[in-house]
Amino acid sequence: MMDRTERGSNIFSLRRLLAMILSLAAVAAMSSGGGSGLNSSSSFDPFDSSTSWSLAEDPGNSSSLTPDLQPATTAVAFSEVNPWDVALCVTGTLISCENALVIAVLFYTPTLRAPMFVLIGSLAAADLLAGLGLILNFVFTYLVDASVEFVTLLSVALLISAFSASVLNILAITVDRYLSLYNALTYHTERTVTFTYVMVVLIWALCLTLGLLPALGWNCLRDESACSICRPVTKANAVALAVAFLLVFALMMQLYLQICRIAFRHAQQIAVQHQFIAMSTTKGVSTLSAILCAFGACWLPFAMYSIVADSSYPAIYTYAAVLPATCCSVINPIVYAFRNPDIQKSLWMACCGCFPSNLSLRPRTSSDV
Repeated sequence: MMDRTERGSNIFSLRRLLAMILSLAAVAAMSSGGGSGLNSSSSFDPFDSSTSWSLAEDPGNSSSLTPDLQPATTAVAFSEVNPWDVALCVTGTLISCENALVIAVLFYTPTLRAPMFVLIGSLAAADLLAGLGLILNFVFTYLVDASVEFVTLLSVALLISAFSASVLNILAITVDRYLSLYNALTYHTERTVTFTYVMVVLIWALCLTLGLLPALGWNCLRDESACSICRPVTKANAVALAVAFLLVFALMMQLYLQICRIAFRHAQQIAVQHQFIAMSTTKGVSTLSAILCAFGACWLPFAMYSIVADSSYPAIYTYAAVLPATCCSVINPIVYAFRNPDIQKSLWMACCGCFPSNLSLRPRTSSDV
């Protein structure tokens, strides 16, 4: 009886050793074969006390020779952080801080309620959401299970809506500047204020619709081959957005060209201040050219790349095209808000209770650049 018990114990020990060897061989095969996705820092240790082995306690039970590879305490394996994602997150933080400051100044300054400031506030709100979207995208990628469809669709919807609103608000500001020059006598009317609010509402309605399209089924979550460079946006949707941007950019170029023509015509009509107006007009044209060139340099690479590339292209090219586009939202507060003397005066009053004597006290109009 004793020999039989000892023999059964030896068989059980042999089975346990064999099971451990089989598990080690299985883990080695998984780590050497491509597609396991395991990090080298999270290797499997069969002798770790946190690993549970599902062997039967009964030595006579030969049906469970394979150990359970699930650890008793599941350890989350964090993938290596991509430096491009860090750069986008830092950019999003800077965007959020800048535009939150602009919105705070506009909100707490009752005198800044002209149509021009309504459009600047709408642009700042769009860029603020874009910055928050970049931060949330980083959080969803590394701190939340990104495989959940809701998380992916939420992040994409926020980014598409915000950046689309940013581009269209810049177009609206350009239209506002053109109208302030073309209809200088009738610009400051109630009709202009109503038109501005209607334009802002239409912009946000359109951009929210564009952002919701992936959630409504226009996505490539079920067909990876149809994905664009920005998953889960389909290639067709990405091309449509890129072409729409190119049309917006062409319209902005035409409007800025008309603004320059009107400005030069006004300069020629005022002979008394000919020299001053000529210098002022030249400076204004240079500023307009710099604004348009900066906008094109930020967005054109991403738009063109979205048309020619798809999800099979290297990710580094996508990051290299996306980062300049996000930098446009960093430049926008400087170009459209912080250069405005009224906003500068409000910032000085909020920070130190005074403003410099050399700060221009002339009311700024939409035609100023």
